[in-house]
Parts: sequence; C-alpha cells; structure tokens
Amino acid sequence: MTSVLRPHAEDQFADELAVLAKTDDRPRPPGWRLSPWAVTAYVLGDGGQITPKYIGPRRIVEVAVATLATDRALLLLGVPGTAKTWLSEHLAAAISGDSTLLVQGTAGTAEEAVRYGWNYARLLSEGPSRQALTPSPVMRAMAEGRLARVEELTRMPSDVQDALITVLSEKTLPIPELGEEVQAAKGFNVIATANDRDRGVNDLSSALRRRFNTVVLPVPATTEEEVDIVARRVAQLGRSLELPETATGLEEIRRVVTVFRELRAGVTADGRTKVKSPSGTLSTAEAISVVTGGIVLAAHFGDGVLRPADLAGGIVGAVVQDPVSDRVVWQEYLETVVRGRDDWRDFYRACRDAG
Repeated sequence: MTSVLRPHAEDQFADELAVLAKTDDRPRPPGWRLSPWAVTAYVLGDGGQITPKYIGPRRIVEVAVATLATDRALLLLGVPGTAKTWLSEHLAAAISGDSTLLVQGTAGTAEEAVRYGWNYARLLSEGPSRQALTPSPVMRAMAEGRLARVEELTRMPSDVQDALITVLSEKTLPIPELGEEVQAAKGFNVIATANDRDRGVNDLSSALRRRFNTVVLPVPATTEEEVDIVARRVAQLGRSLELPETATGLEEIRRVVTVFRELRAGVTADGRTKVKSPSGTLSTAEAISVVTGGIVLAAHFGDGVLRPADLAGGIVGAVVQDPVSDRVVWQEYLETVVRGRDDWRDFYRACRDAG
C-alpha cells in the first residue's frame, strides 16, 4: 500500500482493527467485525494504541453506532467540513471491514447506482440473467451483509433517493426483470451523509426521512479542539504525501483556526467586535487544506519553517470566494481586527500583500 496516495481506512488502520478484534470479548451484532463498544473505541481512540479518528462528543458516536446495530439507517447531517464522510468511512471499516461500497450522490446520479444496472452486451446476446446484471454497491452490501455508504444524499434526484425506501423498510431489493429479489443478509445497513447548506436542493421525502435516524455533527466546540483536529490531520496528510519535515508551530495553526472561527461566528473570540461573515463555509477541512498548502510552500520554497507568508495566500483564497462581496468582508476584518493585534503584525502584512 506504500504506493497508494490514500489507502482505505480498513487498510491504513488494519493494525489497530486487528488489536481491537483480538481483545474484543463483548457481544457483536450479527455480521459485525467488532462490538459496538470496540467500534466506538476505534473511532474515538483509547489513549493508547488506538488513535482517535474523530474528535467530538462521545455521545454522538455512540448514538451513531447504536443506530447501525438496529434496523434503521443512519443519516449524518452537518455543515460542510464536519467530517461526515470521514466518520462514515471509519464506521464502515470498523463494522464491515470494507468502506468501499459507496454511492456518490450528484445531480446526475442514476437509479442504477442504488439498485442495479445491466451489462448490455450480455443482455442483448443472452437476455435478462443474473450474469448480465451489474449490482450496485447497495445490492452488494445487502447480499454480503455489509454497510453501504451514500454520500451527499440530498444532491441526488428525488426519484433516485426514493429507490432506497424499499431497501430500508423491507430489506429487500426486487429484480422484476428476473422475477427475483435480493434479501439483505444480517449486518446490512446504510450510512448516508448530507450537509445543511444543501437543504432545499433535493429535500428528503418524509417517507425516506422516517427510515433514517439523523445524527447532527457539530463544528468543533472550542478553538483548542479545532486546533487539535487540524494539527492531527495535517500530520497524517504529511506522512501520507511524504512531505519534507517542516517546523509546524501550533501558533500558526491556531491563528488560521482563529480567523476561520471568528469569520464563521461573525464576532471576535473575545466577543467585543462584530465582523461580517463571508459567503464560504470556512470549515475545519478548509483550515486543514490551508495549513497543508502552507507546509508545502515552507518546505519547497522557504526555509522549512511554517510562517505567515506561507499561509496568507491560502487563507485569502478560502475566504474570498466571491471576488466582490467577500473581498470587502476580508479587507474590513483585516483592518479592524487583525491589524490591531500586536503579535499578529507579520500575519497582517503577509495577508495584506497576498490580497
């Protein structure tokens, strides 16, 4: 796997999953590789050999895991950048040992992605048959008793969404062309994700929403929590991308996180100054991207130390999504908030020059 840019969770953390499986003596739901307790330990870490994959309220993860042990599907809902996809991948890896049974929701997603398609060469030469049928990830998950993942559920057309209703309620996928059906094996369930910003794109029908238990993933509660998330993920990405060693100070990461949090909230951290919010989300994921880009600049074009000049261009690019309105918001924040902070002078000059 050393040549793979991004290994699947079950491959990247195979050693941790093996450790948990070896010591896990708690009851396991049918078809599960680990017990619910061990799945939660894998996701949140145990303070020792098991590293945390998700940093957030423990109860949220426990409710998500408990939902998947029932006959109800799980919907992870939240603003962009709250680790919905990341959490769904790790839940599938820990529970099924396979996170690859994935349907990516887009405006062009067809019903075949949820149900099944056909190998048309065989269909024309042999007629409808099991050999000519092309199973979707959902059909495979049903047959094998695994978890299927549906990303960006609300981006899919409503009629494609509704193809899930029979699957989730009856645990059956009819194949009328063959007069057959696929019945879900024990261990099958569905994890779907959707973000708050997409409500109204293709809202879920009430019939489909009833078949999901919705768990809302919040943004990090504190600056320190978000700094921890960014620092951990940046370190993981650095190892994966084999980036040169760079002196990455937490102070620079904290500065990026502070800027994003203040612009998201519309008020400075001390609560004294109100600021305008830009049109972008300024999520934790974007902060990770900004810091990673800065590290690359520092390593290849700087002196190997992460400095404000390495981060400024990425921050401006993340904040100024609309070249007119967002630029006004950013300039106002820069002059009224950043300029007045004595220990941010280098950062102010770098952002002013980058803008």
